[in-house]
Amino acid sequence: MKNITNIQKFSIHDGDGIRTSVFFKGCPLRCEWCHNPETQRFEREIQFDAGKCAGCGTCVKVCPSQALTMKDGRPVLDKEVCTLCGKCENFCPAGIREIVGREYTVKELVKELMKDQIFYEDSGGGVTLSGGEVMAMDTDYILAIAKELKRQDVTLTIDTCGYVPYEKFQAILPYVNTFLYDVKVMDPELHKKYIGVDNKLILENLVRLAQDGARIYIRIPTIKEVNGNEKNMRETIAFLKEHDIHPPQVNLLPYHDTGSSKYPKLDMEYKGTDLHAPDKEEMESFVQLFVDAGFQNTKIGG
Repeated sequence: MKNITNIQKFSIHDGDGIRTSVFFKGCPLRCEWCHNPETQRFEREIQFDAGKCAGCGTCVKVCPSQALTMKDGRPVLDKEVCTLCGKCENFCPAGIREIVGREYTVKELVKELMKDQIFYEDSGGGVTLSGGEVMAMDTDYILAIAKELKRQDVTLTIDTCGYVPYEKFQAILPYVNTFLYDVKVMDPELHKKYIGVDNKLILENLVRLAQDGARIYIRIPTIKEVNGNEKNMRETIAFLKEHDIHPPQVNLLPYHDTGSSKYPKLDMEYKGTDLHAPDKEEMESFVQLFVDAGFQNTKIGG
């Protein structure tokens, strides 16, 4: 079983047609602009909106492991003691405690995904496995899902950052219709600064996937201070052309901070406060660079 934070129905931004997107919990990267911080850690955890807490102490009273205590009129959680039993979530009068991450067996997950089969068929859609980083999950688990979806003639898209051993891609490649592949920034030092690792493995895997015949959509989260400039876009184009990579689609995804409010609920720091999206004219100029280079299906947004 693997932890999943969300199963999003009727998604139109994670591949072709109407899709059901599955967000797995756990990622090897730490992008400063990550808008799904609840998917970064692999383990289940409690999300708590302290700003809405009335300090009633109900959670402290119902906690069987005494992981919660009151301090200065507010509940304080000892994560080392907490067993994630869910009682504080269930009994909180304000509904501001939530356990993030639910375990699914392969059978349970496929059953849930197949509820929307009629929408896949009518729209040319299917299932997208995302994250966090789906490719960082146990390969046998993901492979079992992929095989069952293929058996039931449901198309599969994998949304990936590419930072995993290539053997994982080799195993699942026969069952994947499209990869949504993030190319965040070409400069390896900038990549390490803003994302936590350099981009060597990511770019190597992209080349190998293309050589092995994968259908790949390139997705570029576009941040003014990181990669939202002509130099980076030209370097990205040059890399794709040098390695004979011909994506049917390129998506430039403008930075947004809609996930920043989640960080304090998870006792995490949001590091993207000084980041911005390029303006509309800049984004359009980046699109034109790709179009002029022969990547005709380049668009802003997913």
